[in-house]
Amino acid sequence: MKKCIAAAAMIFVAGTGSASATDLWDESALNKVLQRGELQVCVEAGYMPFDMRNKKGDIVGFDVDIAKSMAKAMDVKLDLRNTAWDGIIPALLTGKCDMIISGMTITPERNLKVNFTDPYIVVGQTILLNPALKDDVKSYKDLNDEKYRVTTKLGATSDYATKKYMSKAKLNLYETESEAALEVINGNADAFVYDLPYNAIYASQNMGKVLHLDQSFTYEPLGMAVRKGDPDFLNFLNNYIAQIKGDGSYDKFYKKWFVNDAWLKAVQ
Repeated sequence: MKKCIAAAAMIFVAGTGSASATDLWDESALNKVLQRGELQVCVEAGYMPFDMRNKKGDIVGFDVDIAKSMAKAMDVKLDLRNTAWDGIIPALLTGKCDMIISGMTITPERNLKVNFTDPYIVVGQTILLNPALKDDVKSYKDLNDEKYRVTTKLGATSDYATKKYMSKAKLNLYETESEAALEVINGNADAFVYDLPYNAIYASQNMGKVLHLDQSFTYEPLGMAVRKGDPDFLNFLNNYIAQIKGDGSYDKFYKKWFVNDAWLKAVQ
């Protein structure tokens, strides 16, 4: 009798697990995307070079290229839904889109409301360097020396990061990032510290005048956001990020938007 009860219990548990997995897949945003034939992505077209409008009014950028390649891999159409930043998470939660790809930093507060993929890019502080120092300075650690002059914007996160990681260097603070960066070009500073996106664009506009050390030395990870309770979609997205980073697609997108400057003519 005990054996029969145990066997029945195992069948019940197994059956319940199977039904639960089926229910999860039925409700998964990924399943609905495939059935619909369209991937709906919330973005805010205002963060260069991630999401922005070109002269034709189309939304373009680093995030957009990733979303396009993802939709192609799914064999579905892509629908980019421009959404105000303060309403972008509510839009996801109320089903107005399937996911968010919009230069969103992963934070504990946001993570309580949505689930994030693994970071697809880290956009912390990077360095614009005087090209004459390319053999002497390979990272922020080399700039932590009293012989170097470093600039950044007053009161920005780069201000605090520079004081923390390059405390021995001579630091000059400016009201604007453009003033501080120009000091490197003019030969009045050895390096400028600021956010990766700004530095990438600035370097592409001033090739040969500055050298971009594009490895972030502070941690500000960006992730794609999905609704909670959807392990299938999250699994697909994490694997997709790993795939494009391994097959060269990601590097192609990165070079297009963070290294080259051809796209600037189309958005200015």
